[in-house]
Amino acid sequence: MNVIYASNDGYARHLGTSLYSLLDRNQLEETITIYLLSVGMSQENQSRLKQIAGYFDRSLKVIELGDLKERFPYEVDTGGFDITAMGRLFVGAVLPETVERALYLDCDTVVLGSLKKLWAADLGKCVLGAVMEPTIYPSVKEQIGLGPEDPYFNSGVLLIDVKAWRDQAVEKKLLDFYQSLGGRTFACDQDTLNGALKGRIKPLSPRYNFFTNYRYFHYRDLVKQSPAYEAVPETVFKRAKVHPAIIHFMGDERPWKAGNRNHYRMAYERYLEKTPWRGTPREKGQELYMAAYHLMDYATFLCPPVRRYISKKYGMKAVESRGK
Repeated sequence: MNVIYASNDGYARHLGTSLYSLLDRNQLEETITIYLLSVGMSQENQSRLKQIAGYFDRSLKVIELGDLKERFPYEVDTGGFDITAMGRLFVGAVLPETVERALYLDCDTVVLGSLKKLWAADLGKCVLGAVMEPTIYPSVKEQIGLGPEDPYFNSGVLLIDVKAWRDQAVEKKLLDFYQSLGGRTFACDQDTLNGALKGRIKPLSPRYNFFTNYRYFHYRDLVKQSPAYEAVPETVFKRAKVHPAIIHFMGDERPWKAGNRNHYRMAYERYLEKTPWRGTPREKGQELYMAAYHLMDYATFLCPPVRRYISKKYGMKAVESRGK
């Protein structure tokens, strides 16, 4: 199993937490090789990550990407998101030629189960496998050429056919598509993958990338927002809530922020304490916002339109403000 992470120093401790959980929950795998796509990560943090891999007798290889902006033949604007996320677009070029399949994980994931079945999933003629994100704004889908009936996928967990990626010049297709949008989209890498690879992404079970705030969503409301989500049986969605294999802290209710009430926060905290970053205090300053966010979670469960109204009114503004 080949697993990819992309990170700088800012997310090193979260990567360490995810890495520990991955290796702890998949000890029966014969081989696991970790590829760290580093964007200027310090030697100290790299050494800490290698220490975790070494504890499980696994190999961690560092690939330095340098200044990612120099890899684009045009100006890019990630709209407030860290440009490190764009590193996944270059997997075909930077990974060793011997790597023909890889599993990409965002740093803000925690693995809670075996990934054996995920790794063995048949992608058919698709170059990627990913989990649908039905709550994306309709305007975002429209901007990248997707219709209301088209699925939209989250890029936090990607099962990648690296050989096909190279053979079909996917990297060029991605860069050309991103350029056609002026080098800026709502969710940079994620929008680029969805737009450029429309029809070539295979849906995966939500248990392999369960967004923690989806605990409060009703299945019928998700289908209402994106009819394509009917491809996920309701029983599968409900089972993912209770027994996720990979949880993804992709909302603002992050477990490393003081005052958060994330239902799945104990998983992150438990594995953080096993890493060299143990004892790192939670980030302060957003306690009131965390309380308000958690109230919105309950409002989502009790009255879904409330969540949609808040997201529509403030969601885009919140993202845009990250770059200011």
